[in-house]
Amino acid sequence: MRQAGTYSRILSGGGISGRTGPHLLPLARIKKIMKKSSVDVKMISGEAPLVFSKACELFIVELTKRSWNMTIQGKRRTIHKEDIASAVATTDVFDFLVDLVHPNASQHVDLNEDYAP
Repeated sequence: MRQAGTYSRILSGGGISGRTGPHLLPLARIKKIMKKSSVDVKMISGEAPLVFSKACELFIVELTKRSWNMTIQGKRRTIHKEDIASAVATTDVFDFLVDLVHPNASQHVDLNEDYAP
């Protein structure tokens, strides 16, 4: 008999964070991004988008906290793009975002552009 997987409690309503109900990020959109990431990706389990959703949540929380610290240092109460750029510049883990949020980058960044590795 097949046993429940590691992430099965997410599907049963417990969630990684313990909350129930709708997910914070749209699972269908996550699945679509996953499928577009490579022509080799054909099948995606029901649990995979849930894990990606939680990972995205954690990423957003961490980047927001670091950006907020930059906002406070600037004696402001609103996070600006420059705060995010500073947080990215001072955190090695976020190096992959440097070109996206660099303060001297073009003012318009096409966020709808498909990811092409």
